[in-house]
Amino acid sequence: MGKPTGFIEFKRLSEASLPVAERRKNYQEFVLHLNDEQAGIQGARCMDCGIPFCTSGCPVNNIIPDWNDLVYRGNWREALDVLHSTNNFPEFTGRICPAPCEAACTLNINNDAVGIKSIEHAIIDKGGENGWVVPQPAEKRTGKKVAIVGSGPAGLAAAQQLARAGHSVTVFEKNSRIGGLLRYGIPDFKLDKRLIDWRMAQMQAEGVEFRTSVFVGKDKPAGSVANDAKKTISPAELLKKFDAVVLSGGAETPRDLPVPGRELNGVHFALEFLIPQNREVAGDARNPISAAGKHVIVIGGGDTGSDCVGTSNRHGALSVTQLEVMPRPPEHENKLLVWPNWPLKMRTSSSHEEGAQRDWAIVTKELIGRNGKVEKLSAVRVEWKDGKMHEIAGSEFELKADLVLLAMGFVSPEQRVLDAFGVEKDARGNIKADTESYRTSQDKVFTAGDMRRGQSLVVWAIREGRQCARAVDEFLMGSSVLPR
Repeated sequence: MGKPTGFIEFKRLSEASLPVAERRKNYQEFVLHLNDEQAGIQGARCMDCGIPFCTSGCPVNNIIPDWNDLVYRGNWREALDVLHSTNNFPEFTGRICPAPCEAACTLNINNDAVGIKSIEHAIIDKGGENGWVVPQPAEKRTGKKVAIVGSGPAGLAAAQQLARAGHSVTVFEKNSRIGGLLRYGIPDFKLDKRLIDWRMAQMQAEGVEFRTSVFVGKDKPAGSVANDAKKTISPAELLKKFDAVVLSGGAETPRDLPVPGRELNGVHFALEFLIPQNREVAGDARNPISAAGKHVIVIGGGDTGSDCVGTSNRHGALSVTQLEVMPRPPEHENKLLVWPNWPLKMRTSSSHEEGAQRDWAIVTKELIGRNGKVEKLSAVRVEWKDGKMHEIAGSEFELKADLVLLAMGFVSPEQRVLDAFGVEKDARGNIKADTESYRTSQDKVFTAGDMRRGQSLVVWAIREGRQCARAVDEFLMGSSVLPR
C-alpha cells in the first residue's frame, strides 16, 4: 500500500492549526486539513505491512490501507467510497476521534505512525467540497417502522443504515436540535455543528424523519440542562406505533464529588457549563455560567475536562488549573510492551496548549467559600501503591477557585428512560444487551452506544449503531444485507 519506501522517505506531517492567540478569540474550528499533495505523501507512508493492525485497532474497522493507497494515487472519490463503507460519519471521527488506529499502526512500533486521522479528515472534507456526499435512498420500502430514541452518533448511524435498508425511521431527540452530545457536549471549536446539519440533510433526503424537543419516558427530568423537551411520549405509545425501538441516548449522568462545600455557588458539573455554551454559540440564550476574570479549577483529566479548559480560556479566565486523581502518565509508552493496544502516556490537547496548569495525583478534600460562594479548593497529594491511593502527609494545599467544574466522567445514561421502558440493567446501570442481537429484555426494544456500553468514544457509538441496525433489520425481515 502506498509507496513501498514511503515510510523511509517521508516524515509524518501533522495538520496545521491557527495560532493560539487567534483561535482563543472565537469558537470556530482551527485545525486545517491537509492539501492534496500533503495527504498523498502521508498516504505514501502506509508501509504494506501485511497485517493491517490499524484496521483491528479501529472500532469501526475502517479499511485504512486501501484508502491510504487511493489517496496516494489521487483516487479521492474511490477513497471516499471505501471510507464510507465502514463509517457513516468520517467528518466527526476525522476531527474528534483519538485515533486508536494510529496507536495500532505497525509503523508505530519504532517510528511515527501513519497520519491516518489527518488523511480521513482530508478525504471527507474533499468529498464535501466536491459534492460527492449525496443521499442514498432505498430502492424499495419495507413498510416497517423503527423509532430511534436519541440522536447522538449511535442513533444517527442506526437511523441511516435502517433507512437505507428501506425502513421508515423516526429519530426522537429531547433537545431542540439534532446531534445529542455531539452537538451539545463537544465545543464548536472541536466540531463545527454545521457538519451535523449537513449530514442530517442527507439523512432527511434518505427518508429519515427527525422529531426534536420530544422526551421519551414517563416524565421529563426536572431541571436538566441537557433537556428542552416540550412534549413527552410514553414507551407504550412508541411501541404501539413502531415495529422496533432503538434506545441510543448518551451517558449523561455525571460522577459527583461528595466533599464539604459541594453545594456552594460556583461549583458545577462540566455539562452545566458546556451545554449552555454550545447553545449560546448556536444563537440561543447566553451561558449563565461565565469563567471571565475567574480562577477556574477543572477536576478531571479527560476530554471533557479539556473541553472545559478550552471554553474557559475563550471566556477570558484569569487562570485555569486542571486536576487529576491518577498519577502523571509517562511521556512515552513502552511500545514493545503495549503495541498495538491503546497506550497510557502523557497527552496534551489543543486546549492545554492554549493555556492551563495541570497537576496529577491530587484529591480534593474540601471546597471553601464565603457567603455561599466558592473561593478556595483544599486538596492533598496522593501516591498510588499496589493499586491503592494513599494520602501524603503534610502535602495539603489550597488553590484559589472562583469556578469549579466537575469533569470526572459519566456513570450511566438517564435512568428515567431505562426505568420507563422496564429494561434489565447491568451492574453499572446500563442497559443489558449483547453485541450480537443488541436486544434488551423487552420485546421489540434494542439498544446501542452509551446506553449499552457506558461512556465511550464517538467511533464506538457509530460501530454499535451500525451493528444494532443490522440486528433490527434481521429482526424485522428475517435476514439482512447490512454490514456489521
